[in-house]
Amino acid sequence: MNLLKNMVNFKVNMITGNELLKYANQFNIQLSKTEAEKIATYLRGKNFDIFDERIRTKIIREVAKITGPKTAKEINKLMVQFTAG
Repeated sequence: MNLLKNMVNFKVNMITGNELLKYANQFNIQLSKTEAEKIATYLRGKNFDIFDERIRTKIIREVAKITGPKTAKEINKLMVQFTAG
């Protein structure tokens, strides 16, 4: 399980705006290219552990500032799905 966590966290911490946009489209989350770039810039290189609920909450608060609460809520649901054991 540790390897899987490391892989997911690595991907989150290295994600690009285009990759984020692709995932948003795949999961029917409304996200503009500009929003995706801003979120990716926020995430990239920070070494976040999205399996830590406090960290995930912090990330979602920042995402809400960029996209609004509705989109942030959808992204949180997606993160919870990826981190659920």
